[in-house]
Amino acid sequence: MTQPNKQVEQVIQRYRKVERVNHWVTAGCFVLLAISGLAFFYPAFFWLTGVFGTPQLARILHPWIGVVMFLSFMIMFFRYAKHNILNKEDAKWLTSVGDILKGRAVGDVGKYNAGQKAMFWLMSICMLTLLVTGLLSWHAYFGEVVPIPLKRVGLLLHAASALVLIAGIIVHVYAAIWVRGTIRAMVEGVVSQAWARTHHPRWYREVMAKRAEKAKTEGGSAL
Repeated sequence: MTQPNKQVEQVIQRYRKVERVNHWVTAGCFVLLAISGLAFFYPAFFWLTGVFGTPQLARILHPWIGVVMFLSFMIMFFRYAKHNILNKEDAKWLTSVGDILKGRAVGDVGKYNAGQKAMFWLMSICMLTLLVTGLLSWHAYFGEVVPIPLKRVGLLLHAASALVLIAGIIVHVYAAIWVRGTIRAMVEGVVSQAWARTHHPRWYREVMAKRAEKAKTEGGSAL
């Protein structure tokens, strides 16, 4: 008996391997920093320092992991900033959150929608604040240079920015789970054409236009 032909799923590359590695390095650093940061901030979570072996080791590693996360995020920032500029379609998206929650597509969305753009800029502000305030609080290197009152303010801002970032990342993860097919983009690097056409129609048209132009060019050069 002949097996019925299975239709091949048409996919589009959304993220290259280097982009996915960059994302997961940042995410991994964030998890470690959130664990150690919560342990330092809340006595009830101090047991989390056991993840690092000892509280002393957690304290030593926390700022260094923070530097790695910031540098990794900066690569993402310069790579994606141009795709996160707000436009008039974003206003339409933001005023139709009810429809979006019901699974309806709203607006001619590009590579990122307004929610993703807002998250991008929130993360950027928090990352910069965490870096500056973290350096002010890094006693091993700047303990004798930074005045104690300034260090206290820095610690307060550092904790506040960390809590905002943790809340934002929770929303980010929830949204990725909510919109089926999103996680696949950062795991496998691809999304289905149907997904792209539904959630990011303008980006879908741009990708398909480039693909058609490339095929045309390669076809012409083969003649």
